[in-house]
Amino acid sequence: MKFARRFRNWLSVRRTASQLDKLSNQVLDDIGLTRYDVHMIGHRHI
Repeated sequence: MKFARRFRNWLSVRRTASQLDKLSNQVLDDIGLTRYDVHMIGHRHI
């Protein structure tokens, strides 16, 4: 059960990072993020 929960969390983080990666640099800047931040979001939760 712990594995399933971790997998769902990982999948959610990857989806979020994927959606953020599709944003332009200007939009990311407007919300206070950089491409590096998006990259770290995906890797921090692995």
